[in-house]
Amino acid sequence: MSEASAAPPPRASSRGDPDEAFWRFSLDFYRLPGVEGALIALQDQAGHDVNLILYALWLGWSGRGRLDERELAAAAAAAGPIRERITAPLRELRRRLRSDPDPAVQSLREHLKALELEAERIAQSRLAAQAGPPAARSAQSRRAAARANLARALGQQAGSAEAAILAQALDRLPE
Repeated sequence: MSEASAAPPPRASSRGDPDEAFWRFSLDFYRLPGVEGALIALQDQAGHDVNLILYALWLGWSGRGRLDERELAAAAAAAGPIRERITAPLRELRRRLRSDPDPAVQSLREHLKALELEAERIAQSRLAAQAGPPAARSAQSRRAAARANLARALGQQAGSAEAAILAQALDRLPE
């Protein structure tokens, strides 16, 4: 996800569909105070893939458990091509157009934002396809798994201020 996620296009929702469950979690989590800024900072300053971070959090929070290194690498391999070939170039172009005063260029920028968001959704769909089914777990266990997954996904940035913001946001999610 990126700052393009501020206004997602409407989609039909299916509660049993892991794609939809992950997408809804991501939108809900992204809107929590401080989360957008923390995720964008991790993306722009440390090179993290926001979708991988959200995936790691969702796996734990949804009761799908903890990620190991192999699973994290597989997730990165599934989402990486979309990010590298589509999402990142669209984001770069959209950001370059941000200050252009031409209304036609700003309209084009909005179209790029929608395309970027759709590319994010494709990446999330690929990630959700790798997830197993949720298991019945306590809220405490799910929160612990989400925090462990966050630490694994962030690696050296696990002790960062941004990581702390994301961990605090987990506490704001309804159980």
